[in-house]
Amino acid sequence: MRHGMAWGSFMEIARKAWVDEAYRQVAARGKRPTISAVSALTGLTRKETKRIRDEVIDDDGERDLRYNRAIRVVSGWTGDDRFLDSDKNPAELPIEGDRSFTTLVKDYSGDIPPVAMLAILETSNTVAVADGRVRLLERAYIPAATPAEHLALLGADTGEFVAAIGHNFASPREARVYQRKVSNPNVNAASLKEFRHFSNAQSQALLERYHHWLTEHEVNPADADAVARYVAVGVYYYDDSLDGEPPQ
Repeated sequence: MRHGMAWGSFMEIARKAWVDEAYRQVAARGKRPTISAVSALTGLTRKETKRIRDEVIDDDGERDLRYNRAIRVVSGWTGDDRFLDSDKNPAELPIEGDRSFTTLVKDYSGDIPPVAMLAILETSNTVAVADGRVRLLERAYIPAATPAEHLALLGADTGEFVAAIGHNFASPREARVYQRKVSNPNVNAASLKEFRHFSNAQSQALLERYHHWLTEHEVNPADADAVARYVAVGVYYYDDSLDGEPPQ
């Protein structure tokens, strides 16, 4: 609702997600994922199941590519010694030359040109450019170009979190993944701002350590037998004042 999505649009996306998951579940059971099998599992008619299966809703691979490459660039900036200052903070980088923004992007963004990456990061207010130098404003990349990008991020992160909870519900103790939180119902409201800053700093430092470990253990392209898997560890903050705040 906050992003202005109409009920009809939400319903169509929910149906698409429901049908796609049904196809995945039928295939995971070792059965052929036919329209009839999925229709029986979802309760939708065969005609509606086929229509939804063939529908494409905002399948923007280019958007995902931009998002992943921008994250890699920011993470390289915060963790690679070549792009840190004497205090181990992200340095202001010249656009060209040694230890420059161009070098950073070429090393961490794959084939996205430095000019295009700079535009992506500027649009999201992740960096600022002045006097031929690029300064990192945020140690994390949050896409800010379109509501669709915001909604895609909301859906992806929420989906991973719910999937982890669902896995833990259905798995024996030894197969469960880490899922914990700390909460307190009696925190002084005057302390919330201070704790937000404190938790942001602690969480960012933890996630950067995770990122560096994962980067060191990425698949070597020269190793033909190596298997690549997607891994994510998420941290979130919530307090009961957020529900009453207008969207930022």
